[in-house]
Amino acid sequence: MPGMPEVTTVDVASSTANLEAGVAKSFGTLYRGGEGMWTWVLQRVTGVAVFFFLFVHVLDTALVRVSPTAYNSVIASYKTPIVNLLEVGLVGAVLYHALNGLRVILVDFWSKGPRLQRQMTWVIAAVWVVVMVPGIFFMLKHTVETIFGSTS
Repeated sequence: MPGMPEVTTVDVASSTANLEAGVAKSFGTLYRGGEGMWTWVLQRVTGVAVFFFLFVHVLDTALVRVSPTAYNSVIASYKTPIVNLLEVGLVGAVLYHALNGLRVILVDFWSKGPRLQRQMTWVIAAVWVVVMVPGIFFMLKHTVETIFGSTS
């Protein structure tokens, strides 16, 4: 047709590439590895870890109705240094999940929350460390004394 530009496959390919680059540019900025992404990931990981702990806890507690001797055997197997380390991890996961949950509530329902979420993330991290350091000491004290002997 006279006056109409001819469209080639190269033009279509470059237009498609430009469109995809624009879409990637507008959607690809969502996660760049900052604090927001890592708090999101840790919230999911800690939630799943706590869920699986609760699942195992319900199962081993229900075992008492089936066989009290089997229940006693399972509970005795929990009194090992490895399980003690897992308990420390569980406490850390529950504490982080709870503190970050409060941060998410503030971001969602406080008018200043979205603007202050980065600062709140660092406050949550500081509170977590302040609570976990003495918690780890007291939770592992018996295990360390059992393995290496008491100093007193």
